[in-house]
Amino acid sequence: MKKKIRTNRIISSLLAVLLIAFAVACGSGNEGIDESAAVRQNGVGDGEIYIDDEAIALAGTTTSSEDVTAAVANAFELINEERANAGLTALVWSDGLAQAASVRAQEIVTTFSHTRPNGSDWWTVNSSIQYGENLAKLYTTSESVVTAWMNSPTHKANIMDASFVTVGMAIYQTADGSWYWAQEFGY
Repeated sequence: MKKKIRTNRIISSLLAVLLIAFAVACGSGNEGIDESAAVRQNGVGDGEIYIDDEAIALAGTTTSSEDVTAAVANAFELINEERANAGLTALVWSDGLAQAASVRAQEIVTTFSHTRPNGSDWWTVNSSIQYGENLAKLYTTSESVVTAWMNSPTHKANIMDASFVTVGMAIYQTADGSWYWAQEFGY
């Protein structure tokens, strides 16, 4: 009897490990989302714009395939649906924030952080308009990334912040097909 119980425990443990490995391989719903989103306080860094030549070059190299363009447009619609369901006004698309998002999407490939690769704050791409940021990596549909953001309290807080009125988003697609998302918010 003891041998059968021990065998059942071993099999159960192995099944649990396999299920965890499968969930990780398939995406457990949280890949690429840490629990922090970024928000800048009003007045901090106002009037400073650090769009250097490197940042402009990064923004110009962001992939704009039909799939990427459609995913960004759909994510924009989905976040505005979430806001409408909560009685909030829709965010307005900002080309300036989209350009900043293009820079950030490419930067997070090497440093997945709200700190830029050069060590400066995330909002220094364009401090006159960036006041909130959500990042994600490895999500290949707008539905999955918006669901992940909405399931994260800090990311949801940015999306549902009634004081934000503008947004810009971008996806950078690496050579291996991985998607890196940046969502920038403004007043």
